[in-house]
Amino acid sequence: MKFSHAFFEKNTFALLIGTLIVVSIGGLVEIAPLFFIGSTIEKVQGMRPYAPLELAGRNIYVREGCYNCHSQMIRSLRDEVERYGHYSLAAESMYDHPFQWGSKRTGPDLARVGGKYSDAWHVDHMKAPREVVPGSVMPGYPFLAERTLDTDSIAADMKALRAVGVPYTDEMIENAKADLLGQIAPDTKGGKAVAERYPKAQVRKFDGNTDGPPTEMDALIAYLQMLGTLVDFTTFDAAGPNLR
Repeated sequence: MKFSHAFFEKNTFALLIGTLIVVSIGGLVEIAPLFFIGSTIEKVQGMRPYAPLELAGRNIYVREGCYNCHSQMIRSLRDEVERYGHYSLAAESMYDHPFQWGSKRTGPDLARVGGKYSDAWHVDHMKAPREVVPGSVMPGYPFLAERTLDTDSIAADMKALRAVGVPYTDEMIENAKADLLGQIAPDTKGGKAVAERYPKAQVRKFDGNTDGPPTEMDALIAYLQMLGTLVDFTTFDAAGPNLR
């Protein structure tokens, strides 16, 4: 018996029901497998929540709309990997709310920018982009070096993130402001404490002004300098040894 689709074309209600059935089947095929696995995100050694100064920098990154021109997602395509490094892992964004993955790239992808340039390069680039990268269309952000960083709200930010699943402990939240200040004060008890609480946290004055208070430039560069540095991709094996 030959079935004609004219029935659905002439019957709106039947078309609606048929569409719902097809969409439901497609949704079940995508969703049902998720109920049979422990997690949709693999646990990778090295990943940790952002240190307070890094978190403050990320807040500034989002505030200034940096994600509008820079994605933080390296795809598993040959040209992507050769240009930017190892493809992005879901675990690298597991503590991001909201995450910064995207497809818009007026500027380069920043998923692996940590350690690629010096702090001084970042300072110069933020103040006057075209003096560092001729032809850049990025606006300048010299005011970041002049604005003193708000250190009083960081604990509240961490509490909010804990409410949505980021594993900040009571100790981390209690020491939030001290750790933020400690990350720009190497060779102090505060600097050593933040390095112990947040492995691989880079401790130094990032904006180059060693005598000044923490600035928004400090925070933003601290965030940029840690991107892509937590996972050791020289030993990473997606098959299992680097998982826990």
